[in-house]
Amino acid sequence: MTERALLKRIVVDPKIMLGKPVIRGTRLTVEIIVEKIAYGATFEGLKKDYPFITGKDVQAALLYAAKSLAHEEVYAI
Repeated sequence: MTERALLKRIVVDPKIMLGKPVIRGTRLTVEIIVEKIAYGATFEGLKKDYPFITGKDVQAALLYAAKSLAHEEVYAI
């Protein structure tokens, strides 16, 4: 699956979850997926909690997060 096709799985709509990026057709945010993975969740665990998501949805969420971070400006403190 291409990068573009993966990113089409993510939607940003001000009417859904206050405009946070979500998996298309759901109210599951990219933020939740990334945070759960950071705390050690597996795909199997995510699938149990959210039976409507696919592996490609999780992959899309991680790609979206990575692309978002790539465009952040970083300032030395």
